[in-house]
Amino acid sequence: MEDQEKLKIGIGNIEAEKLEAKPVSIVSTNFRNVQFGNKESEKVVFVVKHPDKEETIEISSVKHEVINNLKESGVWFSTDKKGNIQKGSALAGLLKYWNVLTLEAAVGKEVPTIIDSKGYLCFKAY
Repeated sequence: MEDQEKLKIGIGNIEAEKLEAKPVSIVSTNFRNVQFGNKESEKVVFVVKHPDKEETIEISSVKHEVINNLKESGVWFSTDKKGNIQKGSALAGLLKYWNVLTLEAAVGKEVPTIIDSKGYLCFKAY
């Protein structure tokens, strides 16, 4: 569709498809660079298979417990001075919750999801 044609499209009346929070299987992981002003950070993106959808979907956020409170955050890839995944990060907590030590070991696992405060599917890690 040409850009000029897109300018003439109106607002539809069909609700966006929402998936229920169900366990998903991790198919693969990849990394995506995200720009924040002049700083770039790396986000971990999990490609997962949801039981209600034929195609795979991507999830890159988690709801986890931080100091007795539930917090939603992106799964950012950060390392310590030895090059290991940063202790206390959302990614470290997620992997610990799944009982795996590496992103590679997470592939093939079935893990729980939950709906976040914005209505999107995210990982549940509490």
